[in-house]
Amino acid sequence: MSAGSHDWPVKQYTPRYSSWPYNPSDFTRQDSSPDASFYSAPRLLTHIDDAAITTLCTYYDGTLPRRGKILDFCSSWISHYPRPIEDAAANGELKVIGMGMNKAELEANKVLNTGRLLIDLNDNPDISAALQKADAISDDDAGKLDASTNVVSIDYLTQPVEVLKSLREATKTGGSVHLTISNRCFPTKAISKWLRVEEEERLLMVGDFLHFAGWQNIEIVELSNGKAGASDQASPQQGLQGIMSWMGMNSRDPLWVVRATK
Repeated sequence: MSAGSHDWPVKQYTPRYSSWPYNPSDFTRQDSSPDASFYSAPRLLTHIDDAAITTLCTYYDGTLPRRGKILDFCSSWISHYPRPIEDAAANGELKVIGMGMNKAELEANKVLNTGRLLIDLNDNPDISAALQKADAISDDDAGKLDASTNVVSIDYLTQPVEVLKSLREATKTGGSVHLTISNRCFPTKAISKWLRVEEEERLLMVGDFLHFAGWQNIEIVELSNGKAGASDQASPQQGLQGIMSWMGMNSRDPLWVVRATK
């Protein structure tokens, strides 16, 4: 897999363990109440900053297919897909399925043209069965997913390997998964291991999850190291943003994609 049209740093993941290295306690959370309650109220906001969103759109533009089927799981009111993906969905060349926890958020996401599935993956991690039940995929390879996306939500899954293994079953041969990672989260709902380690280890953890789920060609793509580039900065005369940059507060959300193929 290439990084797309941009020269983003790509690091090949190398399996670190021959057997599962994590404990059940690593997947506990501060708030163990049902997720359905936590996500019952719609949150029509973004969870990464505008610069990160623009970068992610650019990445998607260079990597996601224009035909076939895409699943956005742990989806919300926006999937951060670029205009060519939206156009392909609008004209029916691309089928986009959304899977999330809040009905109002999914209904507000106009790119989802092939189904909006209310699924709690911590309660039922079987993505493949849910998609088949909704007639969103078929048993034959040609009728399965071409790609899937997940934005800053892998850290909320208490059974990530089961979810990703089922996702692989729902993906056609050669299909891909793209898991976007940043440093923002709802700490009470993130798994405990996530909160105890630094960013590099988080990326390798996600690589571990994909590896033990049977995915291949696992890569870590650095879309942003958290420092504003020249195009993100303003001069000291350009308002608050410029003043912050001039004072050295020229940061943005870091952003990575951990991806793999079947």
